[in-house]
Amino acid sequence: MFSKINACATIGLDCSLVEVEADVTAGTFCLKIVGLPDTAIQESRERVTLAILNSELALPKKVVTVNLAPADIKKEGPSYDLAIALSLLATSNQIKNQLADALFIGELALNGNLRPVSGALSAAIFARQRGIKNFYIPLQNASEASLIADLSIYPVSNLRQLVDHLNSKEQIQNATMLDINSLRKEKAEMDMAYIKGQEQAKRALEIAAAGGHNIIMSGPPGSGKTLLARALPTILPDLTFEEIIETTKIYSAAGLLSDQTPIIIERPFRSPHHTSSGIALVGGGRIPKPGEITLAHNGVLFMDEFPEFPRTSLENLRQPLEDGVVSISRAHGTITFPARFMLVAARNPCPCGYRGDPTHECICSQIQVLNYNKKISGPLLDRIDLNIEVQKVNFDKLQSDKQEECSTNIKKRVEAARVIQRERFKNMPLRSNAAMSAKEIKEFCRIDAQSAELLRSAERQLGLSARAFHRILKVSRTIADLEGAPNILSQHIAEALQYRAKS
Repeated sequence: MFSKINACATIGLDCSLVEVEADVTAGTFCLKIVGLPDTAIQESRERVTLAILNSELALPKKVVTVNLAPADIKKEGPSYDLAIALSLLATSNQIKNQLADALFIGELALNGNLRPVSGALSAAIFARQRGIKNFYIPLQNASEASLIADLSIYPVSNLRQLVDHLNSKEQIQNATMLDINSLRKEKAEMDMAYIKGQEQAKRALEIAAAGGHNIIMSGPPGSGKTLLARALPTILPDLTFEEIIETTKIYSAAGLLSDQTPIIIERPFRSPHHTSSGIALVGGGRIPKPGEITLAHNGVLFMDEFPEFPRTSLENLRQPLEDGVVSISRAHGTITFPARFMLVAARNPCPCGYRGDPTHECICSQIQVLNYNKKISGPLLDRIDLNIEVQKVNFDKLQSDKQEECSTNIKKRVEAARVIQRERFKNMPLRSNAAMSAKEIKEFCRIDAQSAELLRSAERQLGLSARAFHRILKVSRTIADLEGAPNILSQHIAEALQYRAKS
Protein backbone atom coordinates (compact mmCIF):
# COMPACT_ATOMS: atom_id res chain seq x y z
CA MET A 1 0.00 0.00 0.00
CA PHE A 2 1.32 3.41 -1.00
CA SER A 3 1.48 6.26 1.57
CA LYS A 4 2.69 9.85 1.58
CA ILE A 5 3.57 12.01 4.59
CA ASN A 6 4.57 15.69 4.52
CA ALA A 7 7.89 16.75 6.05
CA CYS A 8 10.24 19.63 5.26
CA ALA A 9 13.91 20.32 4.64
CA THR A 10 15.50 23.32 6.37
CA ILE A 11 17.83 25.22 4.03
CA GLY A 12 19.44 28.10 5.87
CA LEU A 13 16.51 29.81 7.61
CA ASP A 14 13.89 28.69 5.07
CA CYS A 15 12.17 25.40 4.37
CA SER A 16 11.23 23.31 1.36
CA LEU A 17 8.52 20.65 1.22
CA VAL A 18 9.68 17.04 1.35
CA GLU A 19 7.16 14.30 0.61
CA VAL A 20 8.02 11.07 2.43
CA GLU A 21 6.63 8.38 0.13
CA ALA A 22 6.52 4.71 1.09
CA ASP A 23 5.46 1.57 -0.75
CA VAL A 24 5.81 -2.16 -0.17
CA THR A 25 7.03 -5.03 -2.30
CA ALA A 26 7.13 -8.78 -1.70
CA GLY A 27 9.71 -10.19 0.70
CA THR A 28 10.62 -10.20 4.38
CA PHE A 29 10.73 -6.86 6.18
CA CYS A 30 13.50 -4.54 5.08
CA LEU A 31 13.59 -0.74 5.11
CA LYS A 32 15.24 1.09 2.23
CA ILE A 33 15.58 4.89 2.18
CA VAL A 34 16.31 6.78 -1.06
CA GLY A 35 16.09 10.40 -2.13
CA LEU A 36 19.59 11.75 -1.37
CA PRO A 37 19.60 11.15 2.41
CA ASP A 38 22.66 11.87 4.56
CA THR A 39 24.18 9.53 7.15
CA ALA A 40 21.84 10.68 9.93
CA ILE A 41 18.81 9.74 7.80
CA GLN A 42 20.29 6.42 6.76
CA GLU A 43 20.74 5.62 10.45
CA SER A 44 17.06 6.41 11.04
CA ARG A 45 16.28 2.88 9.82
CA GLU A 46 17.41 1.50 13.19
CA ARG A 47 15.79 4.31 15.18
CA VAL A 48 12.46 4.03 13.38
CA THR A 49 12.36 0.21 13.52
CA LEU A 50 13.01 0.01 17.27
CA ALA A 51 10.77 3.01 18.05
CA ILE A 52 7.85 1.27 16.33
CA LEU A 53 8.46 -2.03 18.14
CA ASN A 54 8.93 -0.36 21.54
CA SER A 55 5.71 1.60 21.01
CA GLU A 56 3.84 -1.73 20.74
CA LEU A 57 3.12 -1.17 17.07
CA ALA A 58 3.71 -3.61 14.23
CA LEU A 59 6.28 -3.42 11.48
CA PRO A 60 5.16 -4.17 7.91
CA LYS A 61 5.85 -7.76 6.83
CA LYS A 62 7.19 -6.79 3.42
CA VAL A 63 10.04 -4.79 1.92
CA VAL A 64 9.38 -1.08 2.41
CA THR A 65 11.00 1.56 0.20
CA VAL A 66 10.87 5.13 1.48
CA ASN A 67 11.53 7.94 -0.99
CA LEU A 68 12.27 11.50 0.13
CA ALA A 69 11.01 13.64 -2.73
CA PRO A 70 12.17 15.72 -4.51
CA ALA A 71 15.25 13.58 -4.96
CA ASP A 72 17.53 16.41 -6.10
CA ILE A 73 17.54 18.16 -2.68
CA LYS A 74 20.01 16.74 -0.17
CA LYS A 75 18.19 15.73 3.02
CA GLU A 76 20.10 16.21 6.26
CA GLY A 77 19.47 15.62 9.94
CA PRO A 78 17.23 13.38 12.04
CA SER A 79 14.04 15.48 11.76
CA TYR A 80 12.57 13.04 9.18
CA ASP A 81 12.35 10.16 11.68
CA LEU A 82 8.73 10.84 12.61
CA ALA A 83 7.52 11.14 9.01
CA ILE A 84 9.37 7.95 8.02
CA ALA A 85 7.83 6.03 10.94
CA LEU A 86 4.33 7.22 10.06
CA SER A 87 4.85 6.29 6.39
CA LEU A 88 5.70 2.73 7.48
CA LEU A 89 2.64 2.52 9.72
CA ALA A 90 0.41 3.91 6.97
CA THR A 91 1.52 1.21 4.52
CA SER A 92 0.24 -1.45 6.95
CA ASN A 93 -3.08 0.35 7.65
CA GLN A 94 -2.19 1.20 11.27
CA ILE A 95 -3.13 4.83 10.66
CA LYS A 96 -6.67 5.39 9.47
CA ASN A 97 -7.07 9.16 9.01
CA GLN A 98 -5.87 11.16 6.03
CA LEU A 99 -2.64 13.09 6.62
CA ALA A 100 -2.53 15.32 3.54
CA ASP A 101 -3.19 18.53 5.52
CA ALA A 102 -0.49 17.88 8.14
CA LEU A 103 3.27 18.38 8.49
CA PHE A 104 5.44 16.18 10.72
CA ILE A 105 8.95 16.73 12.08
CA GLY A 106 10.79 15.08 14.95
CA GLU A 107 13.65 12.79 15.93
CA LEU A 108 12.74 9.43 17.43
CA ALA A 109 14.43 7.84 20.42
CA LEU A 110 14.68 4.05 20.50
CA ASN A 111 11.85 3.86 23.05
CA GLY A 112 9.52 5.85 20.80
CA ASN A 113 9.86 9.24 22.52
CA LEU A 114 10.36 12.35 20.43
CA ARG A 115 13.46 14.50 20.75
CA PRO A 116 13.55 18.19 19.77
CA VAL A 117 14.92 19.27 16.39
CA SER A 118 16.37 22.51 15.07
CA GLY A 119 14.48 24.79 12.69
CA ALA A 120 11.03 24.16 14.18
CA LEU A 121 9.97 27.82 13.90
CA SER A 122 11.04 27.94 10.24
CA ALA A 123 8.96 24.80 9.63
CA ALA A 124 5.92 26.37 11.33
CA ILE A 125 6.20 29.49 9.17
CA PHE A 126 6.54 27.29 6.09
CA ALA A 127 3.48 25.23 7.04
CA ARG A 128 1.32 28.35 7.34
CA GLN A 129 2.61 29.69 4.03
CA ARG A 130 1.72 26.43 2.28
CA GLY A 131 -1.77 26.42 3.77
CA ILE A 132 -1.12 23.29 5.85
CA LYS A 133 -3.54 23.29 8.78
CA ASN A 134 -1.93 20.87 11.27
CA PHE A 135 1.67 20.80 12.48
CA TYR A 136 2.93 17.90 14.61
CA ILE A 137 6.11 18.65 16.50
CA PRO A 138 8.13 17.39 19.50
CA LEU A 139 6.88 18.68 22.83
CA GLN A 140 10.08 20.68 23.51
CA ASN A 141 9.66 22.62 20.23
CA ALA A 142 6.05 23.63 20.85
CA SER A 143 6.81 26.98 22.52
CA GLU A 144 8.74 28.44 19.59
CA ALA A 145 6.28 27.11 17.01
CA SER A 146 3.34 28.61 18.93
CA LEU A 147 4.50 32.09 17.86
CA ILE A 148 2.80 31.42 14.52
CA ALA A 149 -0.92 32.14 14.36
CA ASP A 150 -3.52 30.42 12.15
CA LEU A 151 -1.85 27.03 12.59
CA SER A 152 -2.93 24.08 14.76
CA ILE A 153 0.21 22.95 16.58
CA TYR A 154 0.22 19.56 18.29
CA PRO A 155 3.06 18.90 20.78
CA VAL A 156 3.86 15.19 20.63
CA SER A 157 5.63 13.29 23.41
CA ASN A 158 5.97 9.87 21.79
CA LEU A 159 5.05 7.87 18.72
CA ARG A 160 2.30 5.84 20.40
CA GLN A 161 0.54 8.99 21.58
CA LEU A 162 0.58 10.39 18.04
CA VAL A 163 -0.79 7.18 16.48
CA ASP A 164 -3.64 7.10 19.01
CA HIS A 165 -4.39 10.74 18.20
CA LEU A 166 -4.42 10.15 14.45
CA ASN A 167 -6.73 7.15 14.99
CA SER A 168 -9.06 9.31 17.14
CA LYS A 169 -8.40 7.28 20.30
CA GLU A 170 -6.68 9.97 22.36
CA GLN A 171 -6.76 13.67 21.54
CA ILE A 172 -3.59 15.78 21.78
CA GLN A 173 -4.34 19.32 22.91
CA ASN A 174 -3.25 22.21 20.71
CA ALA A 175 -0.31 24.24 21.95
CA THR A 176 -1.14 27.66 23.38
CA MET A 177 1.08 30.67 22.88
CA LEU A 178 3.34 31.72 25.75
CA ASP A 179 2.84 35.08 27.41
CA ILE A 180 5.89 36.88 26.08
CA ASN A 181 5.71 39.64 28.67
CA SER A 182 5.90 37.08 31.48
CA LEU A 183 9.24 35.86 30.12
CA ARG A 184 10.93 39.26 30.21
CA LYS A 185 13.41 39.86 33.00
CA GLU A 186 12.18 42.35 35.57
CA LYS A 187 15.64 43.57 36.59
CA ALA A 188 18.69 43.73 34.35
CA GLU A 189 21.99 42.54 35.77
CA MET A 190 23.74 45.60 34.36
CA ASP A 191 22.73 49.25 34.56
CA MET A 192 24.28 52.52 33.42
CA ALA A 193 23.83 53.77 36.98
CA TYR A 194 26.60 51.41 38.09
CA ILE A 195 29.15 53.12 35.83
CA LYS A 196 30.79 56.16 37.38
CA GLY A 197 31.71 59.07 35.12
CA GLN A 198 32.22 58.36 31.39
CA GLU A 199 29.58 60.92 30.41
CA GLN A 200 30.87 61.25 26.84
CA ALA A 201 30.93 57.49 26.33
CA LYS A 202 27.40 57.13 27.73
CA ARG A 203 26.18 59.88 25.41
CA ALA A 204 27.74 58.11 22.42
CA LEU A 205 26.14 54.81 23.43
CA GLU A 206 22.77 56.52 23.74
CA ILE A 207 23.11 57.88 20.20
CA ALA A 208 24.23 54.46 18.94
CA ALA A 209 21.25 52.75 20.61
CA ALA A 210 18.78 55.33 19.30
CA GLY A 211 19.85 54.97 15.68
CA GLY A 212 21.33 51.46 15.54
CA HIS A 213 24.82 52.85 14.78
CA ASN A 214 28.17 51.08 15.01
CA ILE A 215 30.62 52.31 17.64
CA ILE A 216 34.26 51.72 18.58
CA MET A 217 35.76 52.62 21.96
CA SER A 218 39.48 53.22 22.43
CA GLY A 219 41.21 53.46 25.78
CA PRO A 220 43.70 51.92 28.19
CA PRO A 221 42.99 48.69 30.09
CA GLY A 222 40.57 49.12 32.97
CA SER A 223 38.96 52.28 31.65
CA GLY A 224 35.52 50.65 31.45
CA LYS A 225 35.12 49.79 27.76
CA THR A 226 33.81 46.28 28.37
CA LEU A 227 31.54 47.45 31.18
CA LEU A 228 30.02 50.12 28.94
CA ALA A 229 29.47 47.62 26.14
CA ARG A 230 27.74 45.12 28.43
CA ALA A 231 25.47 47.87 29.75
CA LEU A 232 24.38 48.85 26.22
CA PRO A 233 21.58 46.21 25.94
CA THR A 234 19.88 47.79 28.99
CA ILE A 235 19.14 50.97 27.01
CA LEU A 236 18.10 49.31 23.75
CA PRO A 237 14.37 49.29 22.94
CA ASP A 238 12.42 46.07 23.48
CA LEU A 239 12.13 43.68 20.57
CA THR A 240 8.94 44.03 18.57
CA PHE A 241 6.88 40.89 17.91
CA GLU A 242 8.19 40.76 14.34
CA GLU A 243 11.78 41.00 15.62
CA ILE A 244 11.10 38.27 18.20
CA ILE A 245 10.02 35.90 15.40
CA GLU A 246 13.06 36.83 13.27
CA THR A 247 15.52 36.33 16.13
CA THR A 248 13.94 33.14 17.45
CA LYS A 249 13.93 31.71 13.93
CA ILE A 250 17.71 32.22 13.72
CA TYR A 251 18.40 30.60 17.08
CA SER A 252 16.03 27.75 16.26
CA ALA A 253 17.86 27.01 12.99
CA ALA A 254 21.18 27.13 14.88
CA GLY A 255 19.87 24.71 17.53
CA LEU A 256 20.48 27.20 20.35
CA LEU A 257 17.03 27.22 21.95
CA SER A 258 16.42 25.35 25.21
CA ASP A 259 13.71 24.74 27.78
CA GLN A 260 14.97 27.80 29.68
CA THR A 261 14.95 30.03 26.55
CA PRO A 262 12.29 28.65 24.18
CA ILE A 263 11.80 32.12 22.68
CA ILE A 264 14.32 34.96 22.25
CA ILE A 265 12.65 37.99 23.81
CA GLU A 266 15.75 40.04 24.73
CA ARG A 267 18.02 41.65 22.17
CA PRO A 268 20.97 39.32 21.51
CA PHE A 269 24.38 40.24 22.86
CA ARG A 270 27.13 38.21 21.22
CA SER A 271 30.74 38.49 22.36
CA PRO A 272 33.00 36.19 20.30
CA HIS A 273 36.59 35.62 21.40
CA HIS A 274 39.31 37.27 19.33
CA THR A 275 40.56 33.86 18.19
CA SER A 276 37.28 33.26 16.31
CA SER A 277 37.68 32.30 12.66
CA GLY A 278 36.01 33.98 9.73
CA ILE A 279 33.51 31.13 9.40
CA ALA A 280 32.61 31.43 13.10
CA LEU A 281 31.90 35.14 12.60
CA VAL A 282 30.01 35.21 9.29
CA GLY A 283 28.69 31.63 9.17
CA GLY A 284 29.36 28.74 6.84
CA GLY A 285 30.59 25.17 7.06
CA ARG A 286 29.73 22.15 4.93
CA ILE A 287 26.12 22.63 5.96
CA PRO A 288 25.93 26.46 6.20
CA LYS A 289 24.99 27.57 9.70
CA PRO A 290 24.46 31.11 11.05
CA GLY A 291 27.60 32.81 12.36
CA GLU A 292 28.01 35.35 15.15
CA ILE A 293 26.90 38.27 13.00
CA THR A 294 23.60 36.51 12.25
CA LEU A 295 23.15 35.43 15.88
CA ALA A 296 23.57 39.14 16.74
CA HIS A 297 20.80 40.15 14.30
CA ASN A 298 18.50 42.75 15.94
CA GLY A 299 21.07 43.02 18.75
CA VAL A 300 24.71 43.73 19.56
CA LEU A 301 27.95 42.16 18.35
CA PHE A 302 30.63 43.11 20.88
CA MET A 303 34.18 42.55 19.67
CA ASP A 304 36.60 43.14 22.53
CA GLU A 305 40.31 43.45 21.72
CA PHE A 306 39.25 44.41 18.19
CA PRO A 307 42.74 44.55 16.60
CA GLU A 308 43.57 41.08 17.97
CA PHE A 309 41.04 39.42 15.65
CA PRO A 310 42.58 37.96 12.47
CA ARG A 311 42.57 40.63 9.80
CA THR A 312 40.82 38.32 7.33
CA SER A 313 38.02 37.79 9.87
CA LEU A 314 37.60 41.54 10.33
CA GLU A 315 37.52 42.18 6.60
CA ASN A 316 34.67 39.67 6.31
CA LEU A 317 32.53 42.16 8.26
CA ARG A 318 32.72 44.90 5.65
CA GLN A 319 29.93 43.70 3.35
CA PRO A 320 27.47 42.66 6.13
CA LEU A 321 27.97 46.03 7.88
CA GLU A 322 26.93 47.75 4.68
CA ASP A 323 24.13 45.49 3.46
CA GLY A 324 22.70 43.94 6.64
CA VAL A 325 22.84 40.43 5.13
CA VAL A 326 25.54 37.84 4.46
CA SER A 327 25.49 35.44 1.52
CA ILE A 328 27.28 32.09 1.80
CA SER A 329 27.92 30.29 -1.48
CA ARG A 330 28.47 26.57 -1.75
CA ALA A 331 28.50 24.14 -4.69
CA HIS A 332 24.81 23.30 -4.19
CA GLY A 333 23.65 26.92 -3.95
CA THR A 334 23.76 30.21 -2.08
CA ILE A 335 22.18 30.81 1.33
CA THR A 336 21.51 34.31 2.66
CA PHE A 337 21.38 35.03 6.39
CA PRO A 338 20.21 38.33 7.95
CA ALA A 339 22.92 40.34 9.72
CA ARG A 340 21.50 43.70 10.79
CA PHE A 341 23.42 44.17 14.04
CA MET A 342 25.10 46.92 16.04
CA LEU A 343 28.86 46.51 16.03
CA VAL A 344 30.43 47.57 19.33
CA ALA A 345 34.22 47.29 19.25
CA ALA A 346 36.80 47.98 21.93
CA ARG A 347 40.52 48.40 21.49
CA ASN A 348 43.64 49.56 23.30
CA PRO A 349 45.70 52.46 21.90
CA CYS A 350 48.75 50.21 21.49
CA PRO A 351 49.87 46.60 22.14
CA CYS A 352 50.79 47.26 25.78
CA GLY A 353 47.68 49.41 26.21
CA TYR A 354 49.24 52.44 27.91
CA ARG A 355 50.06 54.82 25.07
CA GLY A 356 49.03 58.31 26.19
CA ASP A 357 48.29 57.14 29.76
CA PRO A 358 49.67 59.69 32.26
CA THR A 359 50.20 57.08 35.01
CA HIS A 360 51.83 54.24 33.03
CA GLU A 361 54.76 54.30 30.65
CA CYS A 362 54.17 52.88 27.18
CA ILE A 363 56.81 50.31 26.21
CA CYS A 364 55.80 50.01 22.56
CA SER A 365 57.94 51.28 19.71
CA GLN A 366 56.52 53.48 16.97
CA ILE A 367 56.60 50.61 14.48
CA GLN A 368 54.73 48.34 16.92
CA VAL A 369 52.01 50.94 17.37
CA LEU A 370 51.79 51.42 13.60
CA ASN A 371 51.49 47.70 12.92
CA TYR A 372 48.91 47.35 15.70
CA ASN A 373 46.69 50.06 14.24
CA LYS A 374 47.13 48.71 10.71
CA LYS A 375 45.26 45.56 11.72
CA ILE A 376 42.04 47.56 11.35
CA SER A 377 41.72 48.69 7.74
CA GLY A 378 40.52 52.11 6.65
CA PRO A 379 37.44 50.75 4.82
CA LEU A 380 36.34 48.95 7.99
CA LEU A 381 36.83 52.03 10.19
CA ASP A 382 34.91 54.05 7.62
CA ARG A 383 31.86 51.86 8.30
CA ILE A 384 31.89 52.66 12.04
CA ASP A 385 29.77 55.72 12.83
CA LEU A 386 30.97 56.63 16.32
CA ASN A 387 34.58 56.65 17.49
CA ILE A 388 35.22 57.65 21.11
CA GLU A 389 38.14 57.81 23.52
CA VAL A 390 37.45 56.25 26.93
CA GLN A 391 39.68 57.63 29.66
CA LYS A 392 40.32 56.11 33.08
CA VAL A 393 38.04 57.29 35.88
CA ASN A 394 39.93 58.82 38.80
CA PHE A 395 39.56 57.64 42.38
CA ASP A 396 37.41 60.61 43.48
CA LYS A 397 34.76 59.82 40.86
CA LEU A 398 34.80 56.14 41.69
CA GLN A 399 34.15 56.90 45.36
CA SER A 400 31.68 59.69 44.69
CA ASP A 401 28.14 59.41 46.07
CA LYS A 402 26.74 61.14 42.99
CA GLN A 403 23.81 59.20 41.56
CA GLU A 404 24.42 58.35 37.90
CA GLU A 405 21.53 58.31 35.44
CA CYS A 406 19.92 54.87 35.30
CA SER A 407 19.35 52.81 32.17
CA THR A 408 15.57 53.15 32.47
CA ASN A 409 15.68 56.91 31.89
CA ILE A 410 18.10 56.63 28.98
CA LYS A 411 16.00 53.83 27.46
CA LYS A 412 12.92 56.07 27.48
CA ARG A 413 14.73 58.65 25.34
CA VAL A 414 16.01 55.92 23.03
CA GLU A 415 12.53 54.45 22.60
CA ALA A 416 11.08 57.91 21.89
CA ALA A 417 13.65 58.36 19.12
CA ARG A 418 12.84 54.90 17.73
CA VAL A 419 9.13 55.79 17.65
CA ILE A 420 9.99 58.78 15.47
CA GLN A 421 11.99 56.52 13.16
CA ARG A 422 9.23 53.91 12.90
CA GLU A 423 6.83 56.64 11.86
CA ARG A 424 9.36 57.99 9.37
CA PHE A 425 9.94 54.58 7.78
CA LYS A 426 6.42 53.16 8.20
CA ASN A 427 6.07 52.41 4.47
CA MET A 428 9.66 51.16 4.08
CA PRO A 429 11.57 48.02 5.13
CA LEU A 430 13.73 50.10 7.50
CA ARG A 431 13.77 50.14 11.30
CA SER A 432 16.48 52.63 12.21
CA ASN A 433 18.44 55.56 10.84
CA ALA A 434 21.57 53.43 10.46
CA ALA A 435 19.85 51.35 7.77
CA MET A 436 19.13 54.32 5.49
CA SER A 437 20.53 54.18 1.96
CA ALA A 438 21.56 57.18 -0.14
CA LYS A 439 17.97 57.56 -1.34
CA GLU A 440 16.52 57.83 2.17
CA ILE A 441 19.38 60.09 3.30
CA LYS A 442 18.53 62.53 0.52
CA GLU A 443 14.87 62.50 1.56
CA PHE A 444 15.14 62.60 5.36
CA CYS A 445 18.51 64.26 6.06
CA ARG A 446 18.14 67.66 4.47
CA ILE A 447 20.38 70.35 5.94
CA ASP A 448 20.42 74.14 5.87
CA ALA A 449 23.16 76.40 4.47
CA GLN A 450 24.94 76.76 7.82
CA SER A 451 25.14 72.99 8.30
CA ALA A 452 26.30 72.52 4.71
CA GLU A 453 29.14 74.98 5.24
CA LEU A 454 30.16 73.16 8.44
CA LEU A 455 30.27 69.86 6.57
CA ARG A 456 32.25 71.43 3.73
CA SER A 457 34.84 72.66 6.18
CA ALA A 458 35.02 69.23 7.86
CA GLU A 459 35.48 67.52 4.50
CA ARG A 460 38.52 69.69 3.74
CA GLN A 461 40.10 69.09 7.16
CA LEU A 462 39.25 65.40 7.68
CA GLY A 463 39.24 64.18 4.08
CA LEU A 464 35.82 62.57 4.45
CA SER A 465 34.77 59.86 2.01
CA ALA A 466 31.28 59.76 0.53
CA ARG A 467 30.43 56.93 2.95
CA ALA A 468 31.68 58.98 5.92
CA PHE A 469 29.65 61.96 4.71
CA HIS A 470 26.47 59.85 4.62
CA ARG A 471 27.17 58.32 8.02
CA ILE A 472 27.65 61.74 9.58
CA LEU A 473 24.24 62.73 8.23
CA LYS A 474 22.65 59.57 9.65
CA VAL A 475 24.17 60.18 13.09
CA SER A 476 23.03 63.81 12.91
CA ARG A 477 19.51 62.62 12.12
CA THR A 478 19.59 60.41 15.20
CA ILE A 479 20.83 63.24 17.43
CA ALA A 480 17.98 65.40 16.13
CA ASP A 481 15.50 62.59 16.84
CA LEU A 482 16.75 62.34 20.43
CA GLU A 483 15.96 66.04 20.83
CA GLY A 484 12.66 65.70 18.99
CA ALA A 485 13.83 68.18 16.35
CA PRO A 486 12.13 67.84 12.95
CA ASN A 487 15.19 69.14 11.05
CA ILE A 488 18.93 68.60 11.28
CA LEU A 489 20.62 71.70 12.67
CA SER A 490 24.27 72.78 12.74
CA GLN A 491 24.71 71.69 16.38
CA HIS A 492 23.62 68.18 15.44
CA ILE A 493 26.19 68.11 12.64
CA ALA A 494 28.87 69.45 14.99
CA GLU A 495 28.26 66.72 17.56
CA ALA A 496 28.24 63.99 14.90
CA LEU A 497 31.60 65.24 13.58
CA GLN A 498 33.14 64.83 17.02
CA TYR A 499 32.63 61.08 16.76
CA ARG A 500 34.44 60.58 13.46
CA ALA A 501 37.78 58.78 13.59
CA LYS A 502 40.69 61.22 13.55
CA SER A 503 43.74 60.45 11.42
